[in-house]
Amino acid sequence: MNKITFLFLMLTLGTITSLSAQRIAIVDITKVLQEMPDYQAAQVELDKIAAEWRQQIALEYDQIKAMYNKYQAEQVLLSEDARKKKEEEIMEREKQVRDLQKEKFGPEGALFRKRQDLVQPIQERVYGAIATYADDRGFDFIFDKGGSSGLIFSNLEYDKTDDIIRVVSQ
Repeated sequence: MNKITFLFLMLTLGTITSLSAQRIAIVDITKVLQEMPDYQAAQVELDKIAAEWRQQIALEYDQIKAMYNKYQAEQVLLSEDARKKKEEEIMEREKQVRDLQKEKFGPEGALFRKRQDLVQPIQERVYGAIATYADDRGFDFIFDKGGSSGLIFSNLEYDKTDDIIRVVSQ
């Protein structure tokens, strides 16, 4: 009986020791980035570019609206073929502007690429600083409390992905 109690005590102590050895930290990445002058400058530049493109697209839509208003005013004077031609011209112009809008603001658009060019190096610098900080101070996990990224840093010792792959593959 003493052996079982001793074994249970050792297992419990080992579990508690391993749990207390894990060090966790929380960082607000959004706040860190907002405190960086180069990040703020990148945001200002991105906002300026986006505003210019929005204005350009708004002007294009205004021109389309003017085309449509002119068409409506002249519609009764036009032949059937001329009306169809004008309608197709207006629809084609609308499609061009929608394509321009998608090209600038779409998921893989120019604004997205520009954001990557300007912001990604700053983010990589921040993540590098976090990894160095974690290594220097012995943190095993660092979570982002401000954004949606969740886990920012983890000690590779706790990554059990390969173990799970082996189990699943059996």
